[in-house]
Amino acid sequence: MTKLSVNINKVATLRNARGGNNPDVEKVALDCEKFGAEGITVHPRPDERHIRYADVLALRPILHTEFNIEGYPSKEFVDLVLRVKPHQVTLVPDAPDQITSNAGWNTKDHFTFLSELMDVFGKSGVRTSIFVGTDPEMIEYAAKAGADRVELYTEPYASKYAQNREEAIAPFVEAATIVRNLGMGLNAGHDLSLENLAYFHENIPWVDEVSIGHALICDALYLGLKKTIEEYKKCLR
Repeated sequence: MTKLSVNINKVATLRNARGGNNPDVEKVALDCEKFGAEGITVHPRPDERHIRYADVLALRPILHTEFNIEGYPSKEFVDLVLRVKPHQVTLVPDAPDQITSNAGWNTKDHFTFLSELMDVFGKSGVRTSIFVGTDPEMIEYAAKAGADRVELYTEPYASKYAQNREEAIAPFVEAATIVRNLGMGLNAGHDLSLENLAYFHENIPWVDEVSIGHALICDALYLGLKKTIEEYKKCLR
């Protein structure tokens, strides 16, 4: 069964816009779990413009489902992950001032760097995932680096879905098959939505986890959080 991990960064963005604690990030995370999400994802950035390091520390002891921390592995980020010990860490190649993730790792060029991190996190008992595109070589080097999983960057699929969904999904099926043959777990995320998620899952039913934030929170403005999570889970059945 594919797990739904809700990225709650946008909830923190809304809170930070006014200060205070409305909406309450911790309560929203617990409500997501209560409404059926099998995981919570956060992506703390150096400027803390949405999820703050303090949020990560506060969330860890109260969550009952899987906790996934994603981000660029700066020293501060690595120290946070080793302190918190989430179930999973997802490494993304984002620059500090980047608005959102827009590419996967070049795992070949950064092989030594990533290999050392896989060892550090692995010794701490944290499952590792590397954010990659569909290039087979990048997936193969992620496996060589020792990653437990990869997370496929799905924005190219989402952007082409409306025009030609068969063409859009094809490289992802190929990449997902390579991941499976290499013995790694498979995650996916970025711009997955109620429009395109069911077709993605229909073609790649062995995906372990999808991480969805922006679209899900936008849908919740109209449908409500509980109904929205229910609808996303229907896409994964």
